[in-house]
Amino acid sequence: MTATTTTQPEAELLAGRSTIVKRDRRQRDRGPSLWLAAPALLFFAVFALVPLLGVVALSFMSWDGLGTPSWNGLDNWRHALADHVTRESFVLTLELTAFSWLIQAPASLLLGVFMAGRQRYRAVLSVLFFLPLLFSAAAVGIAYKSLLDPNFGVGQALGAGWLAKDWLGDPDLALGVVLFVIAWCFIPFHSLLYQAGVRQIPVSLYEAACLDGASTVQQFFHITLPQLKYTIVTSSTLMIVGSLTYFDLIFVLTAGGPGNATRILPLDMYLLGFRSYDMGAASVVAVILVVLGLAVSMGLNRVSGAHRMDSQMEGS
Repeated sequence: MTATTTTQPEAELLAGRSTIVKRDRRQRDRGPSLWLAAPALLFFAVFALVPLLGVVALSFMSWDGLGTPSWNGLDNWRHALADHVTRESFVLTLELTAFSWLIQAPASLLLGVFMAGRQRYRAVLSVLFFLPLLFSAAAVGIAYKSLLDPNFGVGQALGAGWLAKDWLGDPDLALGVVLFVIAWCFIPFHSLLYQAGVRQIPVSLYEAACLDGASTVQQFFHITLPQLKYTIVTSSTLMIVGSLTYFDLIFVLTAGGPGNATRILPLDMYLLGFRSYDMGAASVVAVILVVLGLAVSMGLNRVSGAHRMDSQMEGS
């Protein structure tokens, strides 16, 4: 046997490769360079952080939107927190958020699981379910406002007396109608999230469950739901935080009425700023919305454990 000898050029080449491998390993350990995120961070700072800081500063000032702002200290905060209309708007916002999640979450989950099937008719239904996402909120609001008109709406057209009610003018019915329209608009989006999540679940898990004699219902609760954990967290976060920003749809439907029956915090902020010309009080409401949204999203991620981003398919 002859010993293998390494020439000088080959040794230099191997040393160079070893250096490159070590450098790449160190780079992976450090993660991506911050310079790669610099454009996004700059964009976020200019269009999010700077306006937010301006709103925070404005919440301590008195300004009607035209003149020169003057320092007002904590008076805006005291008046906003003592105002019964703002307090009722805060409670109404929490109610709208809770009911929106209770309606949308199960419906979206079931529709998403249904649409994840490979049958052709399910693909057709998926397209139909997707249609509400193509319409603007203002167009949806105008359409439903016309359909629910007690004098010229669908109730009069069909001769159905139970439909010919003043749905948007009755304080006891308006919030329920708003919840229905919101669900009609946003359930398709969350259904798509669940559909994509279900299709990522390994088929081998279901095959093994079938061999063990598990029924369809048992497979749903013991395989589908656990594997959709992070999809549920993501969808719920979008639902809840999104509920804190509803404005255009409710503004077109009811403008916060009748009375204050649908005056949630975003509408309260708009009415204070552009109807009462009190930009300081409106800024207080805006800051409350930001803090509430951040607290909810961070709390959901912390409680669910999604911040660790553990793989659910490990060992599959």
